[in-house]
Amino acid sequence: MPRNAAKIPSFRGYRSGLGWLDIVRLGLVQAALGAIVVLTNSTLNRVMIVELGLAAVIPGLLVGIHYGVQITRPVWGHRSDTGGSRTAWILLGLAILALSGTLAAATTFLFAYSQALALTVAFLAYILIGVGIGASGTSLLALIATRTVPERRATAATITWMMMIFGIIVTSIVTGILLDPYSHGQLVRVTAATGLVAFLISWLALAGVEKKPAILPVKEPSQPVASFGQSLREVWADREARLFTLFIFMSMLAYSTQDLILEPFAGLLFGMTPGQSTQLSGVQHAGIFIGMAVVGLGGFALGRRFPALPKFFILAGCLGSAVALGLLSLAAMFAPHWALKPNVFLLGFMNGMFAVAAIGTMMALATRGTTGNAGMRMGVWGAAQAVSFGLGGLIGSVALDLGRQFTGADSSAFAMVFAIEAGLFLVSALLAVSIRSQKSPATTTHCSLSAQPAE
Repeated sequence: MPRNAAKIPSFRGYRSGLGWLDIVRLGLVQAALGAIVVLTNSTLNRVMIVELGLAAVIPGLLVGIHYGVQITRPVWGHRSDTGGSRTAWILLGLAILALSGTLAAATTFLFAYSQALALTVAFLAYILIGVGIGASGTSLLALIATRTVPERRATAATITWMMMIFGIIVTSIVTGILLDPYSHGQLVRVTAATGLVAFLISWLALAGVEKKPAILPVKEPSQPVASFGQSLREVWADREARLFTLFIFMSMLAYSTQDLILEPFAGLLFGMTPGQSTQLSGVQHAGIFIGMAVVGLGGFALGRRFPALPKFFILAGCLGSAVALGLLSLAAMFAPHWALKPNVFLLGFMNGMFAVAAIGTMMALATRGTTGNAGMRMGVWGAAQAVSFGLGGLIGSVALDLGRQFTGADSSAFAMVFAIEAGLFLVSALLAVSIRSQKSPATTTHCSLSAQPAE
């Protein structure tokens, strides 16, 4: 029995968890989620700003809406904790996400007739996108955390997130090719087909997973199910969980500030077409993929000798991301004479480093609660991430519009936004140092990325 099982009150032990093939199957579900979201957050955003000529704040607000809705993630996590099938929540959320993503793409037709009607429909579509992501994503993370043995969790996190990034890369490349020559009708067809394929892949990947033996600690029959309030208070009483929530918020705020402006940046300053800028997003995610692979392999090979390696990767990733964004500020001033693709790849690589190290820590902390509330913990951190993503996209869009208004130059406006984001990553690095110094003597959990039991 894993040594950390004894630290969890009222649990009698573990049963065998998911095998590597099962983990890869769940990674396919993550890939499906990423494939749908990349079209709504990147491609559709660029179309609204460049092809439709809308102010950047409009898609920024729309994307902010779907992230704002995800503040309900703790509710979805608690529901998956307290009964019912996590698989059902995942598939329901994916179905809502696929349909609402297609509806959002279809609003591009409406802007030519009535901007008020188009914005109303888009508002509804993005609310549903948030519901779909919250229900499916939170339940999926809880399923992975509670059914993977402790010594495999960090490696499982690396595998599933790498597959998500791989799915985003493939989607960006394929849809980038299919979208040229661009038309609103082609965007709707591509988005609908992506949603259908993603749902079918997820349905097949999830088949029978919850019927396998789980490592979810077995509760004593007499132990009552914790209420939503009790579960939430238990999470917030954990000081390390609070600090980690703050780090997630700040680092994801830094990460997402450029999310809605990178493709418009490529289109306005480098003259890229929608297909070309979508492929640029693929370059960024290729960097994330490789950065995650380096961290995963490095943690697996060296984690036993260097237990502080995950924290090093978090710090290095945050600082490296700040450097890459500083270079993008220079790129804005020297466009189009700049090696944009290598710069974007570097940004992705550094983002991947800090992200997967943080995810490994998240997986370890998720099952540390005393009330079996892994879903709630994932929900709290997912809500922090969603709120920061929504604010980040909005801040980036508003800052871009204000910069364009006051400077009268796109280059200066983009340079300012990238510089702000670099500063946010530096703050995130400082928070990471604080997290490293905090320990909870009563329930310390080793968060190494290596494939070894928690000490």
